[in-house]
Amino acid sequence: MKYPCLQKKKGGTGLELCVQPRSSRNQIVGLQGSALKIKLTAPPVDGAANKLCCEFLARQLGLPRSTVELLSGETSRHKIVLLRDLDCWQVEDLLVPFLGDGSAS
Repeated sequence: MKYPCLQKKKGGTGLELCVQPRSSRNQIVGLQGSALKIKLTAPPVDGAANKLCCEFLARQLGLPRSTVELLSGETSRHKIVLLRDLDCWQVEDLLVPFLGDGSAS
């Protein structure tokens, strides 16, 4: 795999995230260590950032919202989401516009 943020999971691919809530805009920043860093405008209150995180990822990757599920990290900045029914190679292809082709690593 090109990207360390991806993990093979039962039912799809896990995507490790580092989420920064209360940002000025929603954006995929890039890799931060082994996680994909995402900035979100929502506050980490009552699950607002978690909900926006899944919706934003689905929209950016061109996936149905039902494909993205929070697996762990409900109260943490470090999260793992499941991208249902997608293998790691498919997710790598979806991340190329945001992270490059991984050849510089």
